[in-house]
Amino acid sequence: MTVKTILCPTGHLSFTPLEKGSFLLGCAERPDYIIADAGSCDMGPRPLGADQHVSLEAWQRHDLEVMLVEARRIGAPMIIGSASDTGTDRGVDQFVRLIQEIAAEHRLPPFRLAAIHAEQDIEDLKRRVRAGARIEGLDGRTDADIATLDRTSRVVAVMNADPIRAALRARADVVIAGRSSDCAIFAAPLLEDGFSPAIAYYTGKLMECASFCAEPYMGKESIWGRVEGEIVDVTAMHPGQRCTPASIASHAMYERTNPFREYVAGGYVDMTNCRYEQIGPKTTRASGQVFVPSPTCKVKLEGSGLVGQRRVAIVGIRDPNTIRLIDKAIDWAKGKLAERFGPVGEGYQVFYHLYGRGAVMRELDPAPAMAPHELGIVVEAVHKDGRKAEEICALAARNLFYARLPETKGTAGAAALMSDEILIGEPGYEWTLNHTIEVKDAMELFRTRHFSVDSGRIREVA
Repeated sequence: MTVKTILCPTGHLSFTPLEKGSFLLGCAERPDYIIADAGSCDMGPRPLGADQHVSLEAWQRHDLEVMLVEARRIGAPMIIGSASDTGTDRGVDQFVRLIQEIAAEHRLPPFRLAAIHAEQDIEDLKRRVRAGARIEGLDGRTDADIATLDRTSRVVAVMNADPIRAALRARADVVIAGRSSDCAIFAAPLLEDGFSPAIAYYTGKLMECASFCAEPYMGKESIWGRVEGEIVDVTAMHPGQRCTPASIASHAMYERTNPFREYVAGGYVDMTNCRYEQIGPKTTRASGQVFVPSPTCKVKLEGSGLVGQRRVAIVGIRDPNTIRLIDKAIDWAKGKLAERFGPVGEGYQVFYHLYGRGAVMRELDPAPAMAPHELGIVVEAVHKDGRKAEEICALAARNLFYARLPETKGTAGAAALMSDEILIGEPGYEWTLNHTIEVKDAMELFRTRHFSVDSGRIREVA
C-alpha cells in the first residue's frame, strides 16, 4: 500500500519567522513533500483591498529560503498556498521573485516552478452576473450584485486542489499558489498519488496550522504527517511537543461554522465519526473521515473594497462616574458630531473601541458585565477625505473630555487624551465578498504559468 509523508513547518508562512530547528529534524526524515500555507483572511479586509502584505519581506525570504534550500537538497516538491498573505497576483509574483533570488544566492541546481494566479477580473464577474450567474452570499450575506462589485477593489478566488494537481502533473518542483483553501495544498499531492479525497483533504485540515495541532502550545514548529490508506499519523517534530487525540481533534474542529465539516470547492469532508488514537509518545492516528461530493462545483470568492481614510485617537478614562455612564458620554459626543457633520453613518463613520469593556468581542462576549476602574478608548474615524477624517476624529475624541453627564460637578474633564495628536491609520476597507460562484470546471478561475529556474535565471516555459 502506498505511503506518503508530508512536512509542514508553519501555519502561516512568515507571519512570524518559522523555527528552523524542528524543521531540520523533519527534513532529516526525508519527507515526500514540504508544504506550507502563507495566507489567510484573518488579517481583515485591508491587506486584500490595498494589495499589501502584512508579513515583512525579510521574514518571507527567511521562511522561503529555509524551505527551498532543504526541499531541493532532498528532492521533495515544495508547495506554498495563498502567497504573501492574501494570494493576489502581486503576492504570487513577489514569491516567484524571492524564489529566484534565493536560488541564485545558493546556486541551486535547475528546477521547475509553477505560479498559479487566483486574482479575479471584477469586470469579468460583472459580465457573469449580467449573464445570469449567481454570486451567492455565505453566512447570511445577500447575493452580490453589480453595486456590490462596483464598491469592490480586489477579488481573489479560493482554489481547491485541482490547479495544484495540474502543476504537479506538469512536473513542478516548486508550486507558488495564489489564494487557496488551506487543506487543498496538502490534498493536491495526495490526490495525485491516488489517495481518496476524504483522506487527502482531511490530512490537510489536520496539518494546515502546523504545531497548533500539538501540545503544549507552540507557534511555528514543524509537524510530520504519514498517510497510508485511509489513516494519517501526525507527529510533532519539536522535542517538547506531542500530538495527542485531544490536540488533533480540537484542531480538526478549529475555525469551523460546523465543527464536523470542512468545505472545499466540490464537496466537504464529514468528520462526524472520526477516531483519534495515541500510537506513540508524540504521534496520534486519525481516521474515519468521509468525503461528501457536491452536485455542483462552487468556488469561494473573497473581495474587499475601500471605505475611506482612517484617523485614530487614544483616550483614557479613570473617572468612575464617566466609566459608569460611558454609553451616555459616547451618545453625547456623537450628538455633537451630528450637529456639525450630519448623522454618523451618512458620509462618515466613527467607532469607539472600549478596551476594558467588550472591545474585542462586543455583544458576543460571554463574560458577565464588569465594572472596570479604567477604560482605554480608541476613537476611529473614517471619511473619504483624510483631512475631514482628521477633523471628525479630533472632535469625536475631545468631546469625551467635555461630555455633560448627570452627577458630574467638576469642570476638569473626565477623559485623559494620550496626546492631542491624531494618528494617521491605513485606509479603511470592508469585506464586500464572502460568496461563492458556481463554475463548470474547478480550474476555470485560475491561471498557471510555468518557469524554469537555473542558478537564478528564470524563463517561462510551456
